[in-house]
Amino acid sequence: MREPIALCFSGGKDSCLALQELRRRRRFEVAELVTTVTDAFDRVSMHGVRRSLLREQARSIGLPLTEVVVPPEPSNVVYEREMGRAFGGLRERGIRRVGFGDLFLEDLREYRERQLSQAGLECEFPIWHTPTDELARAFIGDGFRAVTVCVNLAVLPAPFVGRAFDGDFLGDLPAEVDPCGENGEFHTFVFDGPIFDRSISFEIGEVIERDGFGFCDLLPAGDPVPAEAAAG
Repeated sequence: MREPIALCFSGGKDSCLALQELRRRRRFEVAELVTTVTDAFDRVSMHGVRRSLLREQARSIGLPLTEVVVPPEPSNVVYEREMGRAFGGLRERGIRRVGFGDLFLEDLREYRERQLSQAGLECEFPIWHTPTDELARAFIGDGFRAVTVCVNLAVLPAPFVGRAFDGDFLGDLPAEVDPCGENGEFHTFVFDGPIFDRSISFEIGEVIERDGFGFCDLLPAGDPVPAEAAAG
């Protein structure tokens, strides 16, 4: 019998690759997704993707979704309290391990391990230390499709937001930018690929700049609602 595991899921490429890798392993059965959303904006935190599109992803993947709701710019106390409640719920459902799509940031890994240890859980990092150029090419080669939804304007110009994450995008990245954006250079929304039963339909909406980041609003197909505050 496979061990049940939850996955912290942003809707971006690294968490989708982590899900794919966990499903490939005989040891694990991914039981649910866990995502942080910002209540005031009704969007995925940091990525700025509308909650409705996140839910479409979960439905297409075929997994239940736990939404951890936090206020804008939550303090560490508030963030850890809400995540702790979510992790406690996982334990009650018989889950003892949580997966993450982290790649090489040691301090982030150590933080997650401490946080989950306090909740009586363990971490799994299925794509840890995979070379990021290799991972980015594998993502494209495996048939995943994604669009950039957030870029750090200190390292990338605004036209990079709203672009398809493809070979041309990788070729245009400055040499100092990680191909997977692991240092926070950019974030993506994945709308198709081998983990999905169906493609997620959306339209490219308004691009805005806020707090040093560029955000591309994605509108669910047929949704006429204009962009508001996109950041979480």
